[in-house]
Amino acid sequence: MSQSTSPEQTTVPRWKIIGPGLVVAATGVGAADLVATLIAGQKFGYTLLWCVVVGCVMKIVLVEGAGRYSLATGRTIFEGWRSLGVWTTWYFAPYIVIWGFVYGAAAMAGTGLALQGLAGGLSTTWWGILSGLLGLVLVWTGRYGVFEKVLAALVGIMFVTMVGAALLTLPNLGELVTGLAPRIPDGGLVNTLALAGGVGGTITLAAYGYWLREKGWDTPRFMRVMRIDNTVAYVVTGIFVLATLVVGAELLYSTSVAIESGDAGLLDLGVVLQDRYGQWAGKLFLLGFWAAAMSSLVGVWNGVSLMFADFMTHATGGTSADPAARAGGRWYRAYILWLTFPPMAMMFLGKPVWLILAYGVLGAFFMPFLAITLLWLLNTDRTPQEWRNKLHSNVLMALCALAFLALCVNEVRKAVSGG
Repeated sequence: MSQSTSPEQTTVPRWKIIGPGLVVAATGVGAADLVATLIAGQKFGYTLLWCVVVGCVMKIVLVEGAGRYSLATGRTIFEGWRSLGVWTTWYFAPYIVIWGFVYGAAAMAGTGLALQGLAGGLSTTWWGILSGLLGLVLVWTGRYGVFEKVLAALVGIMFVTMVGAALLTLPNLGELVTGLAPRIPDGGLVNTLALAGGVGGTITLAAYGYWLREKGWDTPRFMRVMRIDNTVAYVVTGIFVLATLVVGAELLYSTSVAIESGDAGLLDLGVVLQDRYGQWAGKLFLLGFWAAAMSSLVGVWNGVSLMFADFMTHATGGTSADPAARAGGRWYRAYILWLTFPPMAMMFLGKPVWLILAYGVLGAFFMPFLAITLLWLLNTDRTPQEWRNKLHSNVLMALCALAFLALCVNEVRKAVSGG
């Protein structure tokens, strides 16, 4: 019998094979997540620090589940959803279309805002459009190796700049440690849920299995390295989000400085850093802001396009093994175009209220949808016995599902009420 482990597992140092996990984690942390974390630090200091830890654990559990299902079965997550009934397709089809349209505009606006603050010259809209086109060029061929290297470079920039900004503020280590004790401040329940839920994840969590496949990790023998990959990636993400919370607590909470909600809040913080430490500090932070926004854009342009390609190939009678379902195929490229060009109109004309409402409501259901369907898939004969959930996985996934259901109810309430 041939050797059971691949050369990649036995001859390459472990740090060199860390890849898809870092991609999924970096893609999930965008400008909006940074602002939510900064505002949590601004409002509550270090009180919600424990939420960063909880959020990372939640994402490790969910992404490990998605990766385990893909490696154990050789099936994509969309194939798994289809096996649960047609209702999953009725949810996923409108979601991925509407989500892509609204997200495309938001992602380009976020990168545009960072570049406008960093370099000036053009408006936020035009910088955003250029960023969207750059994202298209970077992922168009579907070559995973190139894509992973680009994401790794962006992660390096965002990590160094944000951790550097946190160290610059000389955090109060005593207060930092007290923030690890779980407690919810008065009026902070929504912030608590949002911070825990926002540590690196949206629909891109479900893209992990596709990135594993593109990497060549496609059988159970890669299970151990997948778990290491996923855990290391979310530890890095946790440190990054922790640094963001430190900056919010030290620069904003302690001085009662308020920043805007939305991406503009990051420009406000750049000004605060510039006033306190000099122009270089503000520019360095904006560079990290751009790297965070750009990593999300490039990650979505690749990962969600892979999910759409799989979905459309099945919808038209094909299978996940067909070229049309893979990176570089016609459906993959069609979704990249959908993410890039139609949303440009929203950047010029504004966002239709009904579309934002649908985006908010459908999006709020995704994380509970992912947690519940993973529980279903990983506890039934859809997954080989050896790789089904153990008790601890079920408990953690059930807690994730409950937390995200609570956040979902709040988000739907906000979307419907307009508040």
